[in-house]
Amino acid sequence: MANPGFTTHFSAGFPPFHPPRQPPLPGASSSRSPEGVGSPGVPHFDILEWHPAYQSCQRYFLDHAQHNAPVQAIAAFVNIQLPFQWSANPIVSATGPLPHSSGPAAYNMPWPRSGPMNNTGNQHTPAWVSLVPYIRRLVITGMDKESFMHGFFGDDWRKGVGTVHECERRNYLFAAKSADWASVKAQYDMSPHETVPFVKPLHDAAEEELDMAEKTWSQFMAMQDWMLGPRAPPDLKTPGAGKRPEV
Repeated sequence: MANPGFTTHFSAGFPPFHPPRQPPLPGASSSRSPEGVGSPGVPHFDILEWHPAYQSCQRYFLDHAQHNAPVQAIAAFVNIQLPFQWSANPIVSATGPLPHSSGPAAYNMPWPRSGPMNNTGNQHTPAWVSLVPYIRRLVITGMDKESFMHGFFGDDWRKGVGTVHECERRNYLFAAKSADWASVKAQYDMSPHETVPFVKPLHDAAEEELDMAEKTWSQFMAMQDWMLGPRAPPDLKTPGAGKRPEV
């Protein structure tokens, strides 16, 4: 369903993106690694395989997406600044910030935005910008559609930010279950200048997603009563729970 007051002339609400193709990640495959690190809702999640894909999404977002007019329009509509618009330490690409404190479309406001994480030595390191705030803003405004996620984060978005996206959708469900509308909105407001303009129910929720969220919520509720490890309810126990690790 289209968002009220927001229309485009593109099919599916977003133009097609054609980023440059990149070679497959070293060691990447469609199968899940049996030695992967656990992640909520993703069995055998391999964090070492995930990280290069996440970095690919960061580079695409910084080097391409934020300079694309449709992405700029979406960001303006959901009221979140893109890195090149930050009034302090604007980030125009993955290579780092501008050498001065203002940049294209910079907002002159007294609310500083933290810059990238760079080392202080002579060795250059790529700029690091978290993608989580942008995913959270798309989720709470119901704008986290596949075409929008692809537009913001590129071809690798499923491998790079798909798991983060799933977690943030669950977090939104948990926030809605924990507090009233005003409190939930306040949790997603980023500054007096980047408040959430509107709140929409979770977009395109599936039964499997709701079941996983319900189970995770039950585990959290059990933790509040210290029902963990050997005390966990049978239906919430994880394999090996309550066993002491071997030395």
